[in-house]
Amino acid sequence: MVIWAAPAKSDLKAIYDFIASDSKYYAKKVARDIIAKTNILEEHPGIGRQVAEINDKNLREIFIYSYRIL
Repeated sequence: MVIWAAPAKSDLKAIYDFIASDSKYYAKKVARDIIAKTNILEEHPGIGRQVAEINDKNLREIFIYSYRIL
């Protein structure tokens, strides 16, 4: 199970709210797509690349749309 940190939940809500100001449909789609992408981490925690500015081989980043998920 992927556990979202409080700041990550807040960021996702901010993304949703920003997009929803133009389209609630696309806000829901983007939020669902982000959640789906993070759910992959449960089975494949090593996917993604190492975060260049943080020297920790266990910290990875993946991307969806223009968003970076650590």
